[in-house]
Amino acid sequence: MALQHPGERKREGRAARFEKLAELASNFTSSAVFSLLCVLLVAGYVATHVAGLSTEWQHLAGDAMAAVSLLLLALLKNSERRAEHVIQRKLDAIAAALLEQQEGKEGESRAREDLESAIGMEERL
Repeated sequence: MALQHPGERKREGRAARFEKLAELASNFTSSAVFSLLCVLLVAGYVATHVAGLSTEWQHLAGDAMAAVSLLLLALLKNSERRAEHVIQRKLDAIAAALLEQQEGKEGESRAREDLESAIGMEERL
């Protein structure tokens, strides 16, 4: 297990599959269907208390909410780190292109290509 920034890791095998899964999960959790499921989960939690069900059911409902919260926290952190890396790459590319332009070497280096690559980076994530 490598402790590198998610944006700096090579995307092969399991890592690429995880990124695809994280992206799908991120898309699902930002949908209306997921919001409805969360409302139903909270309503179920309240219903177990109002109905006076045994504490086992109340604990089950509370544990389900805690598990969903923990998974959402992990997903949020993953998305945040990937977005942070994309923004940093874009800023680095803009700075390199500006320096190149200021020095008058527009056609001599890869700064323009890096900038174009960084601008389209979020399409690949």
